[in-house]
Amino acid sequence: MLIKTKKYKLEPSLYIKTAMLELLRKQWWYIVGPVALACLAFIWPSWWFISIAILIVVLYLLFWAVQFAGVTQVEQNKMLFERMSYEIDGRQILMKLNERQGMPVSWDMIKSAKKTKDLYLLSLSKAQFIFLPYTIFQNPNDLKMMDTYLKRKNLIPADGAKPVAG
Repeated sequence: MLIKTKKYKLEPSLYIKTAMLELLRKQWWYIVGPVALACLAFIWPSWWFISIAILIVVLYLLFWAVQFAGVTQVEQNKMLFERMSYEIDGRQILMKLNERQGMPVSWDMIKSAKKTKDLYLLSLSKAQFIFLPYTIFQNPNDLKMMDTYLKRKNLIPADGAKPVAG
């Protein structure tokens, strides 16, 4: 069965926010390490521990914020931020700018998927993802079919089981 969505445009600010939150969710331990270093300041008091820990965290977050902001400016990624519709089936996700232009994304390119109360987030890499809010789907049956595709591809849990990918 083919799922056809309404047209949707991902705003660069929403992309940067979502990418940063996903990075923090997946790599939270990069923040915990410097914080643990700062905790050493209580054992051996020194302002160096606290300042170095804060500097490391700020530089790490700033590095990734600049990377994600850069993605929105690069010509190669311009398509990600244009108004497009999606055609989803068991073989691929077709990202369509119009009837003639589109880009297929096969299911094996998707590293992980996340389903929230109002969207699907399909991660292709650390900096690339497909953002599918529920509002772009034509009807509730399309949402059920999307769930079925994601469960068949082991991207979201099926009845309480842990996903294989992700």
